[in-house]
Amino acid sequence: MWKQFWWCMAAWRHLLYCISLVQLRLWRAGALPGIVMVMMLAAGCAGNEIVAAAPNVATSAFTSVEDATIAATPSPIVSDTPPREIAVQPDVVVTTAVAVLTAPPTETPAEAPTVSIAALLPTPTPTATPAPVIEPTPDGVARQIRVPILMYHYLSAPPPGADIYRQDLSVPPERFAAHLDRLLAEGYTTVNLYQVLDALQRGAPLPDKPVVLTFDDGYRDNYENAFPLLKERSMQATIFVVTDFIDEERPAYLTWDMAREMLEAGVSIESHGRNHVSLAKKDDDYLVWQALGSLETIEYELGVRPRFVSYPAGEYDRRTIDIFQSAHYWGGLTTRQGATLDNQRLFELPRIRVRNTTTPDELIRLLTLDW
Repeated sequence: MWKQFWWCMAAWRHLLYCISLVQLRLWRAGALPGIVMVMMLAAGCAGNEIVAAAPNVATSAFTSVEDATIAATPSPIVSDTPPREIAVQPDVVVTTAVAVLTAPPTETPAEAPTVSIAALLPTPTPTATPAPVIEPTPDGVARQIRVPILMYHYLSAPPPGADIYRQDLSVPPERFAAHLDRLLAEGYTTVNLYQVLDALQRGAPLPDKPVVLTFDDGYRDNYENAFPLLKERSMQATIFVVTDFIDEERPAYLTWDMAREMLEAGVSIESHGRNHVSLAKKDDDYLVWQALGSLETIEYELGVRPRFVSYPAGEYDRRTIDIFQSAHYWGGLTTRQGATLDNQRLFELPRIRVRNTTTPDELIRLLTLDW
C-alpha cells in the first residue's frame, strides 16, 4: 500500500513537470490560448487532488473571464505525522480560479510630484537688514554750520557715596525728561550725526533749530531710563559704546540685545573704543586694534558699520585721527566745548557737556551761546 502511494506521488510530480514543459514551449511560440488551457487543466487537477485529500476544505471557481480576480491561496501546514494523516488547517480556503484571457487595461500611474527638501523645511523668518549708509560726496565747498551736540553720560541719580566724577556726570531721569520737554517747547528738533555730516559735506538742509543728543560709555541706564523717554517723544539720539565692556557683560553697561532694540527704534550706536583707554600718544598697532576691533564688533553684533568715534576721555592726537580715518570712520567727537561744526575738521567736532547741575533753563542758555 505504501508503494502504491509513493508511486502515485511520483506520477503526479512527473505530470506537473510535463505540464511546465508544455507551458514553456507554448510561451516561446506565442501561443497564449494554449497556455491558458494548460493552466486550466493543471488547476482542475490540483483542485481535485486537494479536495480528495482534504474533504473539509472549501472550493470555489470563478467562471467570469472579464471580472475574475485571482486570490492568493494560503499554503496548508503539514505536520510530521505519516502521509495518511496529512493535517490541513480547517479555516483554509482553497480557491480554484480560471485564468483571465484578456487582462484589463492597466492605468499608467501618474508621476509623483517632485518635492524639494527645502520645501519641507520651516520657512525662515526674514531678518530685516538695515539699509547701508553711503558717505555723502563732498561738494568741495568749505562749510561751517551751527548745530549743538549735547553730551550726556549716566542717566540716573548718583548712588550714595559716589565720587565727584560720578556725581557730575549723572543726570536723573526726571531732569532729563524736563530737558527733552524744554527742547521741544523751544522748537528744537533732534537730528543724527549722519544728517549733520550730509549738511556739512553737501549742504543738505536741516531743521531750523537742530540739536544732537549723544551719550558716552553706553551705560545700562541709557536703555532703562533715557530710551523710554526718547521713544515717548519720538526723539533721536546717539550712544557711543565701549565694546569690550559689553562683551564682558559688565552689569553697569548695555547688553547687545539692548543695543539691538534701540538701534531698531532709531538710536545710533557708534564707537567709544574697545576698553575706554586714552588714544593719545599710542602707536599705530594699538590704534588699529582700537579702531578696527570696536568697529568689527559692532558690525558683527548689530549688522551696521559705525562711522563715528567719540574719543575716550576726549584724548586723541593727529595719529589717532589718521588711523580712524584710514579705517573708514567719517568723523570724531571731542569733549571740546562748542556748537560750530567745520567740514575741514570732521574728526574734531565739539560738543556741549550736560552736567548733573544743568537745569532746563541752563541748557537753553548753553544752546544759544555764540561758540
